[in-house]
Amino acid sequence: MAKGRDNWLLTPSAMGEVDAAAAASGIDSFGLMEKAGQAVTAAVLKLFPGGERFVVLCGPGNNGGDGYVAARALQESGAAVALYHLGDPSKLKGDAATARSRCPVPAEALETYFPMRGDVIVDAIFGAGLARSVPPVVVDIVRRVDEAGAPVVAVDLPSGIDGRTGTVMGAAFKARHTVTFMTRKPGHLLLPGRLHCGSVETVDIGIPFRLVEAKDVHLFVNGPQEWLAALPTTDATAHKFRRGHLTVFSGPATATGAARLAAAAGLRAGAGLVTVATPPDAIAANAAHLTAVMLKAVETGNDLDDYLRDERRTAFVLGPGFGVGPKARAFVTALAATGRHLVLDADGITAFAEDPQALFSAFADGAPRLVLTPHEGEFARLFPDLADDPALSKVDRARQAAARANAAVVYKGADSVIAAPDGRAVINENAPASLATAGSGDVLAGIVGGLLAQGMPAFEAAAAGVWLHGEAASKAGASLTAETLINHIDRWH
Repeated sequence: MAKGRDNWLLTPSAMGEVDAAAAASGIDSFGLMEKAGQAVTAAVLKLFPGGERFVVLCGPGNNGGDGYVAARALQESGAAVALYHLGDPSKLKGDAATARSRCPVPAEALETYFPMRGDVIVDAIFGAGLARSVPPVVVDIVRRVDEAGAPVVAVDLPSGIDGRTGTVMGAAFKARHTVTFMTRKPGHLLLPGRLHCGSVETVDIGIPFRLVEAKDVHLFVNGPQEWLAALPTTDATAHKFRRGHLTVFSGPATATGAARLAAAAGLRAGAGLVTVATPPDAIAANAAHLTAVMLKAVETGNDLDDYLRDERRTAFVLGPGFGVGPKARAFVTALAATGRHLVLDADGITAFAEDPQALFSAFADGAPRLVLTPHEGEFARLFPDLADDPALSKVDRARQAAARANAAVVYKGADSVIAAPDGRAVINENAPASLATAGSGDVLAGIVGGLLAQGMPAFEAAAAGVWLHGEAASKAGASLTAETLINHIDRWH
């Protein structure tokens, strides 16, 4: 399926290459800056029509050039405008120098700005390409603006946010609104950058989109366009065996709830049959709560071997409430050896903390059959070197982890990143804060398992599962629990 333009993400370096390609093709680069600055002006006047004074803060590069265009346009609209610059504006080059030369608004040094009542700030100091800590003068200005409570409209990205990683580089404005150009950048979605952007508006300033497509970095915003074509469909010939059989492993009698949540979610996600495979001592506890979900005693490796003789049992979830130890590792190894698809979550991930390579080796061959769903702590247990590398973004970590494990990796969080071994990655943005509740991760594992059971490839099942999980949470409302969340799972169509 063709990608929607709103779902493209480019890193700042890739966007810089697009800008250069546009200029090399004969497009007037200052004309692009003019359109960018005018778009910022339109957004500011629309959002703050009663602003008493518009204060434009300009930096030493092209982001500052956009600011000079915006200052000129705001003055031409009849607004009161004040202009402040970082560094020596006489050293500006190229389009930024042209923009400054055409701006009639007198400018003062940035450090002399103190917010006044009624000010609306246009932040054009640094753009998305910032990769170093902001200078002390910017730290001071950010503090002054925060203390004053003045609203900020950011140009491209709030100054102080690294557009590649979403990291705060010393200090950063918290914008009410951000205007970016052509595509969003990872820093608009990754935390904590997302929290600084406010609402984000993406403006087409006239660069042919084929130049964006040529710089495809295989990174998109998660949504149906990424996986809908792989989502199984049903028709009049469908029956439960054709819709796949999902098995969820239960923990002991004192820890059965997580498996039941995953099993119910898998059934709701469309699996035709779902079985909870349980130790004998947990049969009564599980049977008291299961209806449409079946129950099977599986305690030992021999029990599992017998269970796997039915080749229709193709997809499994192991981890929620299962326990950490040699049994978990043995069961995972057995599933891998028989070619099964597996969602490994929670305890299942932690079980391999002492020897992650044993897990990776078990699933090393062929198309990805493993989906890993770690949160930050679990990710660090399997990939400690990646977790400790400050140069890597969350996208970088997820991609490298997926390649190492030959697995689809769901690196969980409010900014979940889903990555495939071939380098494809998506950032999820539809997860409400209400998902921070006990059991919601078990529900996610079950949704992904249910989609795997129906034949979706690992990456597509993982991406779809995360998105459907977020949609269900939005429908369930702010007071959701894991149990009520399940009732709102609905296959998108």
